[in-house]
Amino acid sequence: MRRTTRSLIVNAILFWAVLFLIIYTNHDWGSTTKTFAWSRIHYKASSTALPEPRGSCPGLEDSAKPALVVARVGAEDRSWLDALAASYHLCVYRTDLQDMTSWQLQVPANRGHEAMAYLTFLIDNYDRLPAAGAVFVHGSRWAWHNDAPDYDNAALLTALNVSAALAPFGYHNLRCDWSASTCSPSETPAQGSLETLARSVLEPWNLRLVSDRALPRAIADLFGGGGSDVNPGSARLLLGRSDAIRSQCCAQFVVSRERMWHHARDEYIALRQWLLDEGESAAPPDDRIAGRILSYIWHILFLPQGESSHIDLKQLNSLACPPADECYCRLYGRCDLDGCSSPGHCRGQYVLPPDFRLPDDWAVRHS
Repeated sequence: MRRTTRSLIVNAILFWAVLFLIIYTNHDWGSTTKTFAWSRIHYKASSTALPEPRGSCPGLEDSAKPALVVARVGAEDRSWLDALAASYHLCVYRTDLQDMTSWQLQVPANRGHEAMAYLTFLIDNYDRLPAAGAVFVHGSRWAWHNDAPDYDNAALLTALNVSAALAPFGYHNLRCDWSASTCSPSETPAQGSLETLARSVLEPWNLRLVSDRALPRAIADLFGGGGSDVNPGSARLLLGRSDAIRSQCCAQFVVSRERMWHHARDEYIALRQWLLDEGESAAPPDDRIAGRILSYIWHILFLPQGESSHIDLKQLNSLACPPADECYCRLYGRCDLDGCSSPGHCRGQYVLPPDFRLPDDWAVRHS
């Protein structure tokens, strides 16, 4: 046999061997079920000293309005919220300033972005959550992720029909457009896939990819208390390589009191301690990654699970990513829209701005 022919045969064998290895390792052979043990937070805190309860929202127990829980920093103007006080009971937390003389609207640390304020509200107001539910939002009026043609959260919250949003499942993300979400399978690979792993290594500056890579381990730590998995024949903790969590982005949502009470206060405490602790099982030290991981968790906590104590991933993904036209109609009264040519987009309702940011003078030009 000539040397060139032998070389071609050897190269062909190596090529197919490598291809088979990639396919084999990327296939989730053990994933015979798609139910996951994500019904309760079981994270075991490393610290025994818990923060004092300083996050009470004044007047909440006497309010018939839904709470508007706002996570803001000092650089964000809060005056735009005043006009919303007629429709919402305002609970505004400043996350970058702790006043140790106050027992109201304080967070224990500036960690996890909006999640620290959200969890502090749930923990310190657990026994007096409003019957009308709560809306959780960021502190900026103008932000690239606000699902409006001009990105105005004041307009969105004014139009928001809280009762209609809660009617189907007791929880709804405030975004309807699927851009920047993980809803589209063609645009977002499974978080535990080799593609996500490889791309996160090649693009360490891409925080979305790095967060996606960290998500499966974080979920196992949060819902399993550090266990690697549970009975594979029943329900699992770890995402398989082909299992993807589909959800809307950006951690702004509305949730009913019943869905908030579905979890014990101790679960919210444990979830907040995951942010505050240090260690292998605690949140990643990079706050941007930790905050993004938690943005995947809210719908897992609050969407209903049916009669099972385990999460059906296919059902969860379907509930988390409703068609955009149905979402706009239910939440904001924008019905019979034209140009809804795909499940995740309706022309003229939202455009993802370049580089995920608005021009620096946007607020000045649109206020």
